[in-house]
Amino acid sequence: MTSTTREFEHTILVVDDMPDNLLLLGELLQPLCRVRAATSGEHALRIAASEPRPDLILLDVMMPGMDGYTVLKRLHDDAYTQDIPVIFITALDAAEDEQRGFDLGAVDYITKPFRQAVVLARVRAHLELKRARDWLQDQNAFLETEIKQRLAENRLIQEASIHALARLAEIRDPETGNHLRRTQEYVRILAQHLQSHHRFSTFLNDHAIDLLARSAPLHDIGKVGIPDHILLKPGKLTPEEWEIMKTHAQLGSDAIEQAERDTEKPLEFLALAKQITRWHHEKWDGSGYPDGLAGEAIPFSARLMTLADVFDALICRRVYKSPMPFAQACDIIAAGRGSQFDPDVVDAFLTIFEQFQAIAERYHDDD
Repeated sequence: MTSTTREFEHTILVVDDMPDNLLLLGELLQPLCRVRAATSGEHALRIAASEPRPDLILLDVMMPGMDGYTVLKRLHDDAYTQDIPVIFITALDAAEDEQRGFDLGAVDYITKPFRQAVVLARVRAHLELKRARDWLQDQNAFLETEIKQRLAENRLIQEASIHALARLAEIRDPETGNHLRRTQEYVRILAQHLQSHHRFSTFLNDHAIDLLARSAPLHDIGKVGIPDHILLKPGKLTPEEWEIMKTHAQLGSDAIEQAERDTEKPLEFLALAKQITRWHHEKWDGSGYPDGLAGEAIPFSARLMTLADVFDALICRRVYKSPMPFAQACDIIAAGRGSQFDPDVVDAFLTIFEQFQAIAERYHDDD
C-alpha cells in the first residue's frame, strides 16, 4: 500500500495480518502521510530497516507467527530501528497487556474497533513528538560538532602559545635547534611505555600522557632570564656563572606560577609545566638542583624530562663539544640508573632505545 505521488514529510508503517484493517488505516492516514503496510512481523521488520525509514509504526499485537511484542523487541534490538516510536493496535483491553507493551517500549495504544478521531489525534501527536525529538537530536549533533571544533581550536591556540613561549628560550640559545620537538617526543614515548607499569598505571592514562607531552616544551623557558654573557658563553662556566645558570629552573617555574595566578581557573598542563620546569635538573640521589629533591619526591613529569633532556644534550653538537654517538649516550644514561635517573625510567629508555634514535634522526639539527 502506497500513497499517491504527493511528497510527504512523514512515513508511517502499518502492520496487521487483517487486510481490511490495513485498508481502513491506509485510507484514513494517506491524506496525512506516506503509508507503508506489512501483513506479518517478518515483513514489518524488513520494511522498517529499509528506506524511507518509518517515523511511526502502528503495530498489531495479535498476529500469527511473530506477534507484536516480539516485533517490538526486535525493533529495539536493532540500532537502526530502535528509536522508531511504536503504537500498538489491539482488541485486548486487559491492563496487564497494555502494561506489557509499555514495558517493552510502546508509546501508546489504539484499540479496535478503530475510532477515526482517536487514531488521527494519536498519530498526529506522536508524529509531532517525533519531529521534536529529531529536531533536538539535530541540535545536539550540531552543538556537539561546534564544541568539538571549539575544543580543537582552543587546543591549537594553547599549543601555539606553548611553543611561542618555549621558542623565547630557543631564540636566546639558537644552538638548541629541534631540541623542543625531540624532548617532547622522548617524554611521550617514555610515558607510553611506562603506562602499564605497576608504579605508574594508576595515574598514567592517555590524557595524562597528552598533558605531559604538551607541557614538555616549556622546560627551559627560564633561560630567557639568564644574561647573554652566561647563556651564550662558548667555554666552561665559572662556579659563579654556573650558580646563575642554575637559576633558570626557578625562573621558569616562577613565570608559569604567575601565569597560573592570572588564569580564571587552574590549567592542568600549566601545573605539569611548572613541575617539569622547576625540577627537571633534580637527580634521583638528591644531588641535583634547585631543591635537592630525591627519589619519589621528584615529580614523575620531571623524572621523564630529566632523562629526555640529558640524552638530547649528549647527542647534540654544542660550541663547547661535539655530538656524542648514540651508543655512548645510551651507556651514560644506563650508568646513571639509580643515581641521576629513576631506575624504572632508565629501564624503559633502554627497552625503547631504538625509538629514541628514530626521533633524534627524524628531528635532527642541521649542522
